[in-house]
Amino acid sequence: MVGQSPSFCRAPDSWQFDGVETLPNGLPVAGQRLRLEITDLAFGGEGVGRVGDFVLFVPFTAPGDVVEAKLTEVKKSFGRAELVKIISGSTERVTPKCTYFGECGGCQYQHLDYAAQLRWKHRQIGELFRRVGGFDPSVVQPVIPCPNPYHYRNRVLVRSQWNKPAQKLNLGFMRTDCGLVCDIESCAIAEPAINEAITQWRRNPPPKGGIKTVLRMEAPGWEVPEHSFFQNNFLLLPELVRVVKERLRSHGARHLVDAYCGVGFFSLEVADAVEDFVGVELDAPAIKAARRNQESRGIRNGSYVAGDTDQVLPSLLAKWNPAHTAVLLDPPRVGCRPPSLEVLRKTGPGQILYVSCHPATLARDLKILCADGRYRLETVLPLDMFPQTQHVECVADLRLAGPLPAESILSPVPAIG
Repeated sequence: MVGQSPSFCRAPDSWQFDGVETLPNGLPVAGQRLRLEITDLAFGGEGVGRVGDFVLFVPFTAPGDVVEAKLTEVKKSFGRAELVKIISGSTERVTPKCTYFGECGGCQYQHLDYAAQLRWKHRQIGELFRRVGGFDPSVVQPVIPCPNPYHYRNRVLVRSQWNKPAQKLNLGFMRTDCGLVCDIESCAIAEPAINEAITQWRRNPPPKGGIKTVLRMEAPGWEVPEHSFFQNNFLLLPELVRVVKERLRSHGARHLVDAYCGVGFFSLEVADAVEDFVGVELDAPAIKAARRNQESRGIRNGSYVAGDTDQVLPSLLAKWNPAHTAVLLDPPRVGCRPPSLEVLRKTGPGQILYVSCHPATLARDLKILCADGRYRLETVLPLDMFPQTQHVECVADLRLAGPLPAESILSPVPAIG
């Protein structure tokens, strides 16, 4: 790949490399081509280069690359560019295994050696916790790797879109550079059974464009309704359970509140570590499935409640002595809403285990929970549930540390995209 222009961002033959030229105000201009050394990797997957104090983000580059890039967007202190050519490649660079990489928007890191992906994700999480949450990055442990960094994904969302110029139906995933669909025949990070499902789906395509289809494998031993959540990586699930159970046992909680419990995955997997538990979930079909999952396992020390976590959490926390209670949070990517965070701070359960696939919203919510010394962040354990992509799962362990100040009032929780 070194010295070549990737097909997804190939420059016209008439272009001439012109080095670094700037306007009188010192800023490069959109459309300009620059020679850059990539020195960092931002959360989200873009390589970072600099022209003086001006920061440029370039997708599909690796720290150590020297590249030619074309500016596509210029702001006051930073800009974005597309990769034109790799002049000299990083030692961390490898050949992507997927022919669609760079065009399909599903993966950001296939050009990076897997060990390097883990190192950079660890650094990115630590930096997010420092910048967003004000935490010492050393609280973040090394990322636990996936046993197989390819062919792990058990669920995909595929789309159909009419390609008018080609007069054909595109079937696949969203492109990385626009809102069009990249036509694909297989996915390198999907389980073999999912790729077989993609083949069958393509043989019997939707009748028109604009239709989304979810292809998923059954979770062995679990009842999961069609639209309910379940972890997308079966291969690393045993490690995720081990981490959660280990942290739960290290605190010694007797009772567990499983918030955003889905089909009961966490509470049922760790039921033997506590005296009793209760799960709450807004998705009514998921709660019904959780009860059937519980029954099929013969687990008798817990129950499930259908409802909004914000509304139900206060009554659930009133069931037991807070000092002997742990709360497990596994909210959507947007994180917890202010009412739940406020209830947790006021009630003060002895332990909060927060599972999240979005480190930025996780750091934001932990900052609120830890404000005024109310909670102490013991550790953050990342797991690479999403190899080759920007995403990573984290388990954060909070312990009650101090009383709630009388004047403590939570401010609105800002959204993090």
